[in-house]
Amino acid sequence: EHGSEDIDILPNGLAFISSGLKYPGIKSPAPDKPGEIFLMDLNEDNPRAVELRISRGFDLASFNPHGISTYTD
Repeated sequence: EHGSEDIDILPNGLAFISSGLKYPGIKSPAPDKPGEIFLMDLNEDNPRAVELRISRGFDLASFNPHGISTYTD
């Protein structure tokens, strides 16, 4: 809704998208909303971004993603 900060696309067509970056001193469209990670399957006819749930115990309130990268083993 408020745009993404970065995207990493795997060879299989899955895209991971980071969103919610806030810079000090720059107005944010959603200042109280924590950052998010979305998954999009680019192989689908009508791909849509789906928010991924982040594990319990993670400090979501301060999650401010800047960039994203993946590692494939």
